Amino acid sequence: MLVAAAACPCPPLLVPEVAAGAAGELADARAACADAVAVLAASRPDRLVVVGPAGQSDRGPYPEGTPGSFRGFGVDLDVRLGATGRDAAGPAGGRQLPASLAVGAWLLERATWSAAPVTGLGVGEPLSADRCVAAGRELAAPDERLALLVLGDGSACRTLKAPGYLDERAADFDAAAARALGTADVPALLALDAELAQELKAAGRAPWQVLAGAAENADLSGTLLYDEAPYGVGYLVAAWS
Repeated sequence: MLVAAAACPCPPLLVPEVAAGAAGELADARAACADAVAVLAASRPDRLVVVGPAGQSDRGPYPEGTPGSFRGFGVDLDVRLGATGRDAAGPAGGRQLPASLAVGAWLLERATWSAAPVTGLGVGEPLSADRCVAAGRELAAPDERLALLVLGDGSACRTLKAPGYLDERAADFDAAAARALGTADVPALLALDAELAQELKAAGRAPWQVLAGAAENADLSGTLLYDEAPYGVGYLVAAWS
C-alpha cells in the first residue's frame, strides 16, 4: 500500500558539482526536493522505490546497491542506490543507474536516507498510460508500506532557448501536471496525454502515471512545493502523504 510519494525533477544540474557556477540557480528546487524526501522518511515506509525515465537499454528494475555516476557530465562523482550504512555491494554485471535514478540516489544520499530499503525502476518514456498504471499497481500490491520517489521533468519547450524550443502548448501541459501533482489527483495524472508529452519532451509523464497506478487505492493528499521553468524546462516538486 502506498503511504507517501515525492515527485522531483531529475536534471543532473540539480547536483551542485554538475551545475558548478550555476548551482545557485536551482537552490530553491534543491531545497524543495529535500523537503519532499523528508515527507517520505516521516511516513516510515517498509520499502522505497525510486522511479524515473530511462532509455531503452536502461529500463526495468534496479536492486539496492546499484551504482550510478555523473562522470558523463564531467564530474568525478559516484552514487549508489540504497540506504546509508546498509550493505550495498551492488549487482553483478556492471549495470549502472540511468541519469534520472542517479539523481534520485544523490537526493537520498544528501538526505542520509536510512528509513527503508531502496530499489529502482527505470520507465520508458513512450510507455502507455495503461502499462504505467499496471506497473504502479504491481509496486503497491505487496502488503507493506510503500513510498515512491518519482523523478521526472515537465515539458522542455517553455521558452525560445529551451532544449525543445518554444511550444505554446507547453505551459498548459505543465500547469495541468502541477495541479495534478499538487492535489494528488490520480485521474488528472492519468489524463496527461502521452503523445503530447513526447512532443513536448516531458520526461515525467510516464513516471507520474506509474505513481497514479500505485496510488489508486491510497487516500493521500498532495502539496506542490516548487513550480518553475528554469532553462525553459518545467521542474515540479510535490509531496503526497
